[in-house]
Amino acid sequence: MITAAVAGAAIGSRVLFWFEDPRLTAAHWHDAVYLLSGKTIVGGLIGGLIAVECVKRIIGEKVSTGDLFAAPIALGLAIGRIGCFLGGLSDDTYGTPTSLPWGIDFGDGVPRHPTQLYESIFALGLFFFLRRMMKRPHRNGDVFKAFMVAYMAWRLAIDYWKPEFRMAGLSGLQWACAATLVYYLRDISRWVQGRAPALPAGDPAATDDSPTAQRLS
Repeated sequence: MITAAVAGAAIGSRVLFWFEDPRLTAAHWHDAVYLLSGKTIVGGLIGGLIAVECVKRIIGEKVSTGDLFAAPIALGLAIGRIGCFLGGLSDDTYGTPTSLPWGIDFGDGVPRHPTQLYESIFALGLFFFLRRMMKRPHRNGDVFKAFMVAYMAWRLAIDYWKPEFRMAGLSGLQWACAATLVYYLRDISRWVQGRAPALPAGDPAATDDSPTAQRLS
């Protein structure tokens, strides 16, 4: 399942990149360098999720797991977005022009939202939240699901501050985020109704110390 996650993430990160701007992709459809150079975090997460779920279905694994990976991924995002910020205009992760005092000029004379730093701060806060969640009784898989829901909701919102091509009001990445949130709608509903812990503290399946919690989601 770990192999499936890595392979799915690699494929998904590139496939979703092609849908960020379909017009640009169509114009460079025969350019292998263009097709293989772009990557998206959202696509990587979704691709990894799809690959793992497919493998679990094939081998008959029904336990929802992967909690141990959630917090490290969030921390990786927090650190990685600093690199995106330092990459400037060439990284294509900057925000729209702004007159706010913290707007950053990345070299073209236009102050822009430093959306990379916004995400870095968000991901760091999410890391601490997930770490705290891991220490409390929880259903296997809920920590990873919480990470996916939080990050997809964040990207759905923050990408409005990015100069991206939009279809019916949303960018390709935002549509992917919305679809993922729909996929987790049953879990979101359960949490809203206050049934997130669902298992008593004395139940070994409720914590990350159980054998089932050590496997990948």
